[in-house]
Amino acid sequence: MPTELIKYCEILENKITGMTVPIHKPAGWTSFDVVKKLRNVTGFKKVGHGGTLDPFASGLLIVGFGSHTKKLSDFLKSDKSYVVTITAGMTSDTLDRTGKITVVDETISLQADKLEILLKSFIGEQKQEPPMYSAKKVGGVPLYKRARKGEIIQRKTNKIHIYSIKLLNVAEHQFTIQVSCSSGTYIRSLAGRIGESLGCGALAAELIRTKTGSYTLDNSLTIEEFIEQWKLLAA
Repeated sequence: MPTELIKYCEILENKITGMTVPIHKPAGWTSFDVVKKLRNVTGFKKVGHGGTLDPFASGLLIVGFGSHTKKLSDFLKSDKSYVVTITAGMTSDTLDRTGKITVVDETISLQADKLEILLKSFIGEQKQEPPMYSAKKVGGVPLYKRARKGEIIQRKTNKIHIYSIKLLNVAEHQFTIQVSCSSGTYIRSLAGRIGESLGCGALAAELIRTKTGSYTLDNSLTIEEFIEQWKLLAA
């Protein structure tokens, strides 16, 4: 039975041998939670994703099944786009709203014209240090596991490129931007650096990944939609 899901499938001898599917990850789920759920639903032994998305974040997660897991490395290297809402006047150890928050300035009031000028200074090639609360491994151990033990270790900076930053809206001490960037860019770190430049600190309050390579969030399937369509294909 035709479904939207079938266009992502590789079919040999009437059997789905692999597929690459854009999934809309909900906030509160880890990327592995999504992989585990869809592995159980489909029965594929090999299932993986093309780039970790923070648990507090939502948006596009590329999931590969079967023979298509070999293609996931291409998505890891792909350019990406995000929409992030940033709260100024406070910081946290995780650089987002889920961490231990410190209020720096409750009276901050942002002005769109000045903010747009500041944001332009972050466009271009630059070096960025991975945050301690991230899935990046150092010595085979994810940094977030070391951070939870109270460890702070030196991290190598990565070369990244911010292609564009568009200011979508401003409301007192909070603003939303759309960011187009290279792979390996940590949007939480960008939010922190913007806060430093503002002189009042800042953190990522909401984060949505909207694009990975040629895939967009608009064309993604929710987990519920995927499960419903998979049942139709497998029937």
